[in-house]
Amino acid sequence: MKEYVLKNDDFLVSQTDAKGKILFANDDFCKVAGYSLEELVGKPHNIVRHRDMPKAAFKDLWETIKNGKVWDGYVKNMTKDGGFYWVYATVYPMYDATRKEQTYLSCRRKPSPEEIAQAQALYSTLN
Repeated sequence: MKEYVLKNDDFLVSQTDAKGKILFANDDFCKVAGYSLEELVGKPHNIVRHRDMPKAAFKDLWETIKNGKVWDGYVKNMTKDGGFYWVYATVYPMYDATRKEQTYLSCRRKPSPEEIAQAQALYSTLN
């Protein structure tokens, strides 16, 4: 598997509905994940979920944001071609007044090698 290492100025943004379906993805997210915007919109955000990520991490994420709180953490995602990339993600619950529904905005940046190593060590202890 080939790793894509984010550039220092990459800033990946996506918005999902309350069920996790992608409503929006910015150019950086599309570029890094290897999908066109058309391929992503309407699909579940877990289209980029890497099998190495523990289910407990996403359980914590969803419990946190469904309670109206901001979640942040490290995520290993999968690219369209089967590669992977690491991000430091912050997920914000927000009410979309245009859609008149609860949505979630995820902003992601490049983590340091040390941050990735710490996340891998933690995730190896989870199921």
